[in-house]
Amino acid sequence: MDRLTNPIRPYAWGSTTAIPALLGTAPTGEPQAELWLGAHPGAPSHLDRGPLDAVIAADPVRELGSRVVGAYGPHLPFLLKLLAAGAPLSLQVHPDLAQAREGYAAEERAGIPVDAPHRNYKDANHKPELICALTPFDGLCGFRAPAASADLIAGLGVDSLKPYVDVLHAHPEDAALREVLTAVLTAERTAVAETVAEAAAAATRLGGPYAPYAQLAHHYPGDPGVVAAMLLNHVRLQPGEALYLGAGVPHAYLDGLGVEIMANSDNVLRCGLTPKHVDVPELLRVVRFEATDPAVLRPEASPSGEEVYDTPAPEFRLSRHVLAADATPCDVTAPGPQILLCTAGRVTAGELTLAQGESVFVPAGDMAEISGANGGSGTLFRATVAI
Repeated sequence: MDRLTNPIRPYAWGSTTAIPALLGTAPTGEPQAELWLGAHPGAPSHLDRGPLDAVIAADPVRELGSRVVGAYGPHLPFLLKLLAAGAPLSLQVHPDLAQAREGYAAEERAGIPVDAPHRNYKDANHKPELICALTPFDGLCGFRAPAASADLIAGLGVDSLKPYVDVLHAHPEDAALREVLTAVLTAERTAVAETVAEAAAAATRLGGPYAPYAQLAHHYPGDPGVVAAMLLNHVRLQPGEALYLGAGVPHAYLDGLGVEIMANSDNVLRCGLTPKHVDVPELLRVVRFEATDPAVLRPEASPSGEEVYDTPAPEFRLSRHVLAADATPCDVTAPGPQILLCTAGRVTAGELTLAQGESVFVPAGDMAEISGANGGSGTLFRATVAI
């Protein structure tokens, strides 16, 4: 196995302190939003042997195993991250696999540069994802029942929002959610900004269930995404709890530190809370207009002590090991590639000792045993492929 050196992405919404605190480094004063662990060509991890994407490309069967290469080609099918939100991320949704392939092909035919700011599809892959909280973690996930959204919005007492309340009460679920989201995102921007300002003042005054939306308006004054966000469920995860987000589910992370894993894609369609491009027609094609009860995932323990976060995504499998000082070493050898990340204490992986924030890449089939290190305990997250 090989130690990894992992790049940090300095997105504006990132916390200035959370990732440095976990890594044991001094804050720079700049946002440190995501630590990427993987082989994404935009920011690959590095080994002593070179960038991980280049190492895999040189001998994909050796690094990934024949089953993974057969299923996903010569590419690591997942991307692991530490995500540290110091401010809300954009309200967004991801396409399913067919939509991604179709959208990517259409933009390629149109000759839109892949780095163009108005491009929707950076690749032809879908992006199911799982976020597991390391600290209390706030997010928005999936549509509320229309009647519940109507009651929440009506409670603000803002006259210009009353038409949305009426639609949410009067129409079937799919039609109501579609009509309101479309109206919010296509409304005249000056009128929207005035409505958001009035709603923000009411939300600040009322607090309680309105507090997350007051926070959004503080970070994104006048943004129509503030109203759109009131259609979504607010979720607070405690450390160790997780959320799985499939295709078409609108969501936004608001605050906290977590371990995130996803299919190796960068396809995002934004609904608001961003200065970036919002393609409303394409967004409406991708969003699933159905109310959901966001299911908070808790890990399922196996006899070996591995705690698995079960999802339907075949590209990845995330698990956690809480390793006691005196526990018998656990064999985690796997037929596919693995990334092991220590998030607390110290652990031993093979012959290497990992401190908090350190990680390794384990090629397919390589022997891997993990345990607490030097008489101490530690927590290790294990990312693999679910085949």
